[in-house]
Amino acid sequence: MAKLMKLLNSAARLEKQGVGDMEERLITIESKLALAEDLLDELNKTVFRQQEQIDLLQSQIRLLYTQMQGSGQGAEKRDPRDEIPPHY
Repeated sequence: MAKLMKLLNSAARLEKQGVGDMEERLITIESKLALAEDLLDELNKTVFRQQEQIDLLQSQIRLLYTQMQGSGQGAEKRDPRDEIPPHY
């Protein structure tokens, strides 16, 4: 973001000095490039954080699956009709 502000300031300064059309176009391109680089950095950070969250969720799912497998082996089969809520 600091690069972008620096480029915008220099663009404004050069515009006041009356630079040629080609230099103005170059400054515009450099400004857009700096903005794109900042955006790319932010997107990379977002993707990294999301991958960390995905990894955490996958490990939690594995843990739950393991717990379900362990509790299902020694348990007897239950009839859902035996589990009627107490308000019936």
